[in-house]
Amino acid sequence: MDTKELLQKVRKIEIKTRRLSDNVFGGEYHSTFKGRGMTFSEVRQYQFGDDVRNIDWNVTARYSEPFVKVFEEERELTLMLLVDISGSEFFGTQEQFKNEIITEIAATLAFSAMQNNDKTGLILFSDEIELYIPPKKGKSHVLRIIRELLEFEPKSNRTDIANALKFLSNVMKKKAIVFVLSDFIDDNYRDTLRIAAKKHDLTGIRVYDKAEETIPNLGMVQMEDQETGELILVNTGSKSVRNHYYAYHRERIDYFVDSFTKSGAGALSCRVDESYVKKLLGYFKRR
Repeated sequence: MDTKELLQKVRKIEIKTRRLSDNVFGGEYHSTFKGRGMTFSEVRQYQFGDDVRNIDWNVTARYSEPFVKVFEEERELTLMLLVDISGSEFFGTQEQFKNEIITEIAATLAFSAMQNNDKTGLILFSDEIELYIPPKKGKSHVLRIIRELLEFEPKSNRTDIANALKFLSNVMKKKAIVFVLSDFIDDNYRDTLRIAAKKHDLTGIRVYDKAEETIPNLGMVQMEDQETGELILVNTGSKSVRNHYYAYHRERIDYFVDSFTKSGAGALSCRVDESYVKKLLGYFKRR
């Protein structure tokens, strides 16, 4: 991808997702993810209806009239985006690949965080940590995150979600809002997830293509594993083969849902041809 094409893609995503974060998600994000508590801001004269428990008796005595303490929500939070960029993300039978939807969701969340003056960081992972961008504020930082999501080329095609969660726990010492974006075609991450979810406000967003759910009856077909590159002949005409594939796919979904919910984390699934806007809004409102 040349520089001009990249800038055009970044701009296109910025326009779409910035509008969503400004008009749709900004308020939902703010109300869903609370700050660390209330902090003292100033004192002002008492007004009818003020909580008498907030009266500042020292200032009241000095001026011989009641003054109350004003508190503000200590708002600043950190959003961390853990994004799977393994080989299986570059798949799609609809208008967009899974990685394109993941990029849009990540950008929408990043702009929502920016609108609320929160920091955003990024971890791109396969079965290794491909890229880590420490959390920062500002539009130029969010645009850099989008640029990396669009053009970064992973060294590996495999997936290891547990490794990404371990890295998160090592680099993020304070509590953060964490979104893991992946197709979750992986297992053995439950224990690591449980540890991370105790420390952070964690949500898994599973992005998938409906063609992954079942194999159609096409006879003998050569297939390639996008993560290993292995080519195999598959007899899709065999009902047992199709049933076995469906069972394997269901196991991955059940493992994802079960692992996240039992860890106290949030979980939602979004098909590439569905509206991720409705999915995210529904999730925010349920919390």
